[in-house]
Amino acid sequence: MSNGAVEPRSYYGRPILKEPVWQPEIPFYLFTGGLAGASSVLHGLARLAGNERLAKTSLYVGAAADVVSPALLVSDLGRPERALNMFRVFKVTSPMSVGSWVLLVSGGASSTAAALELLGILKPFKRAAEAVSFLAGPPLATYTGTLLADTAIPVWHEARHELPWLFGASAMASAGAAATLLVPPDEAGPARRATLMGVAAELGLMEAMRRKLGFVGEVYEQGAAGKFARVAKVATAAGAGLLALSGRRSRAAAVAGGSLVLVGELALRWSVFKAGFQSARDPRYTVIPQRERAASASPAVPSASSTASQ
Repeated sequence: MSNGAVEPRSYYGRPILKEPVWQPEIPFYLFTGGLAGASSVLHGLARLAGNERLAKTSLYVGAAADVVSPALLVSDLGRPERALNMFRVFKVTSPMSVGSWVLLVSGGASSTAAALELLGILKPFKRAAEAVSFLAGPPLATYTGTLLADTAIPVWHEARHELPWLFGASAMASAGAAATLLVPPDEAGPARRATLMGVAAELGLMEAMRRKLGFVGEVYEQGAAGKFARVAKVATAAGAGLLALSGRRSRAAAVAGGSLVLVGELALRWSVFKAGFQSARDPRYTVIPQRERAASASPAVPSASSTASQ
């Protein structure tokens, strides 16, 4: 069924869905949460490889992001007690409930490990905290994609299989880029590779997601979502290019490349955030996919002539 064959009717042309109520703190949280989770993983891998400089840097970066993330959530909710209410139960079927507990566990573990690392005390306890932070890292880096997809917002829900992977790839690129800013080039090799792999996976997943979304994905070419998407693509590609070509030899190139990637990853979160508002605002993005699914699920009705011939 072509899009032009469907008239997207709604009540007096009003939006069918309410726009999200999230405030501008949320895209920043999507960024810092991913950075924290992936930094914990990078820290653990660097520790296992014996790269102590990279391990310590990633630990501190992750802990700092884990401190900022709850503050952003509380600011969005308006009152601290609303954040505390999220911990009254643990509901496996709720991405928000699971994500809140993951954030609590990850933040507590990484902050504890970073403090003990800084003080140089209680090494066995520090290693246990590092292990918990490492295990909580991947869920923290990806759950926000699941959280967005678990809504009725068309451009988010229709990409429910891609968003968690996209956010995970972006988080990997962010953690690697942050480390390249702070670690000398000769010790930042794993961070550069993580950045390049994350950017490559992100660009591929973004293109695949937009193709799967079909016409719904056009919101990523329009309005604020389109502007942020273009910034994300250009900045991450340019930053990755700098790191690949000169990041190993030049500290200036490493800093510039890492900074560009971080700008691009933040812009990606803003693009996805704005795309949700834009797709909720236009009834076409709700009505047309629903009717197309209904048409494809309905059994074919035999015509009168074919029935008579039988």
